[in-house]
Amino acid sequence: MKKKIVLIAFIIIVAGATSIYFYAYKDHRDIARESADYVVSVSQMQTEFSTNDSLSYNKYQDKTIEISGKITAIDIESRGITVDEKLFATFKNALPKEISNGQLVKIKGRFLGYDDLLEEFKIDQTTIIE
Repeated sequence: MKKKIVLIAFIIIVAGATSIYFYAYKDHRDIARESADYVVSVSQMQTEFSTNDSLSYNKYQDKTIEISGKITAIDIESRGITVDEKLFATFKNALPKEISNGQLVKIKGRFLGYDDLLEEFKIDQTTIIE
């Protein structure tokens, strides 16, 4: 009887440890390969956030979004661009060399949030589409 209890306890411990391992070390998201959950414009997001910021935050938080707009600033040091003066997008690696101020772009990235102080949306893991 003791052997059965020890065997069952061992199986439960191994199964629990395996579950915890796979939960903690799951694969990282590859935003560049994901399809966009939402295709929006910066002005559309501004309208949604001004109407109901908590609902909009829950809608977009940690989702992959696709946005088209004009590059209004480039920050080489932080590997980021500003689109339509209201969205700051950081790239995982170095900035693409082909981008320039005033260029129209279509980008995709993971939505991080809205900065009330700067009145700016933030996305990361950005890639340029097209």
